[in-house]
Amino acid sequence: QVQLVESGGGVVQPGGSLRLSCSASGRTFSTTTMGWFRQAPGKEREFVAVISWNGGRTYYGESVKGRFTISRDNAKNTVYLQINSLKREDTAVYLCAAHRVGNYFSSSSYDYWGQGTQVTVSS
Repeated sequence: QVQLVESGGGVVQPGGSLRLSCSASGRTFSTTTMGWFRQAPGKEREFVAVISWNGGRTYYGESVKGRFTISRDNAKNTVYLQINSLKREDTAVYLCAAHRVGNYFSSSSYDYWGQGTQVTVSS
């Protein structure tokens, strides 16, 4: 069992920034690849970013490259998502997930999910 709890969402103006956090407990966090996804109303869940167990490898979705940064602190069992230069189309529920096996970019490869944190970009 893994419990994931996201925080840090909110309402921000276009061009603003937020830092999302995902706190993990349960399965050994330090050996687990972690990902962030997002889901907007009426849309499919979209891959945002993934980070390897030691932080040595990161990958990003095309729509967030250059604006979002994923990082982790294994001592704190926490993964972060720094989101900058926010656009209205970034509005979504952001979810963190623990990778199990397979394609990093597919939500079906993740077996534990948090409840999500809402990010709303609005002026």
